[in-house]
Amino acid sequence: MDIKVITRHSPSNYGSLLQSIATVHVIERLGHQCEIIDYQRKDERGLKGVLTQLNCKGSYGNPLKRLAYIAIRYPIEKYAQVKFDRMRKCYLKMTKQCSSHKDLAKFSADAYMTGSDQVWGPMMNGHYDSAYFLQFAKDNVRKLAYAASFGKTKFDASTVADYKKMLASYDKIAVREKSAVEMLDDWGMENCAGQVLDPTLLLDKNEWKNLIVKKNDFDKYKDKNYILVYQIHNDPKLSDYAKRLAKHSGIELVRVNPMLHQILRGGKFIFCPDLSEFLSLIANALCIVTDSFHGTCFSINFGKQFIEILPNNATGTRNQSILELTGLSDRILCDFNDYSLVDKVIDYGKVNELLEVERRKSLEVIRSMIQNSSFIKQ
Repeated sequence: MDIKVITRHSPSNYGSLLQSIATVHVIERLGHQCEIIDYQRKDERGLKGVLTQLNCKGSYGNPLKRLAYIAIRYPIEKYAQVKFDRMRKCYLKMTKQCSSHKDLAKFSADAYMTGSDQVWGPMMNGHYDSAYFLQFAKDNVRKLAYAASFGKTKFDASTVADYKKMLASYDKIAVREKSAVEMLDDWGMENCAGQVLDPTLLLDKNEWKNLIVKKNDFDKYKDKNYILVYQIHNDPKLSDYAKRLAKHSGIELVRVNPMLHQILRGGKFIFCPDLSEFLSLIANALCIVTDSFHGTCFSINFGKQFIEILPNNATGTRNQSILELTGLSDRILCDFNDYSLVDKVIDYGKVNELLEVERRKSLEVIRSMIQNSSFIKQ
């Protein structure tokens, strides 16, 4: 079966790329052909992307401030975009690139799937994109969703009405967060298959190492002692806590990110490494401090000690959801003067048992939604 997946694969973001790679790998392992639809929104790339971000920032009304923002931000965004474009070509099976709904309608497939990440939330411009609801697909083609996420839990009445109409056209929907299951239930959606794991967790740590990690990258960090910071939100409290934690522990602080401005936030800065080096940094860290959903997923999957600092915005439900699922809610930092979590060792025997149960359940969901002939439209 030929399955084409549309997801948020194109941002310069490690989690977005890694979940896309995992989705293709799992579907191919089930015996099907799979490609990520290389849908690139023009308002999210290059200079247009920087301008889109800028227009959403109410504090940049001053023309000089706007020019300064563009002058600083654009070269950094462009560099990261080039590097991630290169990584996508290296690691990810994709269709030809397209940027319009008209072009999306030209593809053909036995089934279309909305993939993971925050596909059903607001885009960079603050509005949803109906492409991620498969509105371009023909009516006689199977429409599925695996580990899709809304990114938040509250929408206005008009958006809810639009969502209900678009989601009703799906044959089967599996979502990533418990809150999304509850929301779909409240909306009366009867095609929901429940909560499933993020695609990155469908592969265990050995599969990830064999698929992505190069030996020289892994060995580079194997014998080093460091606390790794992977931060994706602008939270000064997190940055300050990580620096104080490293000083308290007497351990080197290392920070990894595709955005250069984080060089100012403390620690040895590793800027926009390849996927292999990124995963090697996680695999070898003594402890990880993160507010990132995928930073959390890989910390758990690789059996690492970690400290979770929930995002200082409305997106923290996804982090909380995976921590609840694996019995690790106690890794959430509640006091920025508390350094004790670094010494509280996680019992990964119990965690891995829970994770393996959820992995088997999630793999069965994706297998059955693809293969079950009752989903085929006539």
